[in-house]
Amino acid sequence: MYVVATAGHVDHGKSTLVRALTGIEPDRWAEEQRRGLTIDLGYAWATLPSGRDVAFVDVPGHERFLGNMLAGLGPAPVVMFVVAVDEGWRAQSGDHRDAVAALGIDAGIIVLSRADRASPERAAEVEAQARAELAGTGLGDAPAVVVSASRGEGLDAVRAGLDAVLAAQPAPAEHARLRLWVDRSFTVKGAGTVVTGTLAAGRLALDDRLEVLGAAGERPVTVRGLESRGSALDSAGPVNRIGVNLRGASASDVRRGDALVRPGTWLVTEAIDVRRTSGDDLHRAPEHLTVHVGTAALPARLRPFDADHARLTLDRALPLTAGDRLVLRDPGARIVGGAQVLDAEPPALRRRGDAARRAATLHGLDPAGDVAVEVARRGAVPEEHLRRLGLIEDPAQDPPDGVRVAAGWWLDEPTLVSWATRLTDAVAETHERDPLAVGLSRGAARERLSLPSDVLVDAVAAEAGLELDGGYVRDPARRSSLGPAEEAVAELEARLSEHPFAAPEADDLAALGLGTKELAAAERTGRLLRLGAGVVLLPIAPALATRRLAALDQPFTTSEARQALGTTRRVVIPLLEHLDARGWTRRLDAGHRQVVR
Repeated sequence: MYVVATAGHVDHGKSTLVRALTGIEPDRWAEEQRRGLTIDLGYAWATLPSGRDVAFVDVPGHERFLGNMLAGLGPAPVVMFVVAVDEGWRAQSGDHRDAVAALGIDAGIIVLSRADRASPERAAEVEAQARAELAGTGLGDAPAVVVSASRGEGLDAVRAGLDAVLAAQPAPAEHARLRLWVDRSFTVKGAGTVVTGTLAAGRLALDDRLEVLGAAGERPVTVRGLESRGSALDSAGPVNRIGVNLRGASASDVRRGDALVRPGTWLVTEAIDVRRTSGDDLHRAPEHLTVHVGTAALPARLRPFDADHARLTLDRALPLTAGDRLVLRDPGARIVGGAQVLDAEPPALRRRGDAARRAATLHGLDPAGDVAVEVARRGAVPEEHLRRLGLIEDPAQDPPDGVRVAAGWWLDEPTLVSWATRLTDAVAETHERDPLAVGLSRGAARERLSLPSDVLVDAVAAEAGLELDGGYVRDPARRSSLGPAEEAVAELEARLSEHPFAAPEADDLAALGLGTKELAAAERTGRLLRLGAGVVLLPIAPALATRRLAALDQPFTTSEARQALGTTRRVVIPLLEHLDARGWTRRLDAGHRQVVR
């Protein structure tokens, strides 16, 4: 399906044209039909000669209902701009033109209506006038058709013109993130809550779990049913006018301007940095505005950075992304202009000169978003967050030049190199300050570099050529270095090599200058083995002991083990317990053990 919205001055025949093209009455309210005045959005559909299905969103033209008009025009990709040839261009024609320009709609046709009330010459004059007025929009060169809907004249030309325009439209983003802006919410007896909207991207299916994001916060819902053009569907893709039957919310919980999204896929933001796309210099715009995006309309505060860039602080959070189009209106309902979101998660402005620096940055930003710029700004960003920002759409998307990927994070390469240099210096300082230190703890490393996640310590350490061991970052070149304790440990190793089970007494260790800290460092580097009760041996002692004990008659006593090893009870008891713990020996009772073969 294709979706086309109407636009044009009040009473220029938009609803009459839709009715003639579809055979469906777009004015849903009795008051609308009684007064002949469209107040709210109307919907109808038809099949074009090519077989294309098209849904029409008929919008009100009166200035009092400009908000309703923008709710219908906002999500629609194609417009049918109607100008009556007997009246020509009028005030609300200009408002609707400004809305089309603000929303960046560049596909559609110009319909010169009520041709039965004026001459062909007049129709030509009005066409020239409309083209001149629309010259600053994407409709300046749109095809024009002269019709008289009341007489049925020119309708085939309208259909053919729409067919040609729709044929040139790009394929819709079926696998993009889902965001359905709600334009109606009501209750159907026996079904419950139903919402409608224009599905511009993504796909919906029965039993999908979604969230309603709106003024009432976030509410989980489930798709109970789908409908389009009066028919039930199992699934729906873009572009489509659909009704969604929801489970989990009442009609009063969902309202126009809310959005249906998949959980965790969108950043919900109250602050956005934007670029002016049409209208006045932003310095001349009022501070307090109404912002229209999708079907939402809400108050916002404008902080201009320069004539073309500003920060908007919204009255409530919305699911927005770089590239979204906004319409800005002043309190008097005049359209100030259009803007496009450049950054949906802008940095805080705290220091003097931040606004000017931000303006300079925004000048260089691509409205479609730039993942490299975003990663460089932060240093490191979780891949999931980049998806929520809309900067990664394809699951197989490769990182751009200058960006590395590690542990689910996208890292700015220059920042990573800087972090690695700083970590190398920090580890060197730690070893210099205390040669026996294990290294720099993970927590200290993260704090020293102000890393956003503990998992990044691994990536930075790898970049620096450092190693992680037992929660510490250390220089592998210092793995076996004991600094000032090296000579004493070497002497102890020599003694134990000759007498493997003659563990030194505490006084001997003290004489060598080997305290708890030095012994711990020697054990950590694999030079010594510490057992209970202050017993220090070589790491090979347990294997040597097991071989000697295996030569004894099994089972053996503690006294027999002591004699076989040529040592004391102070040493043999903790050594046997160590062998038990390793499963090399097994204790049978209070006085007997055996070697496990």
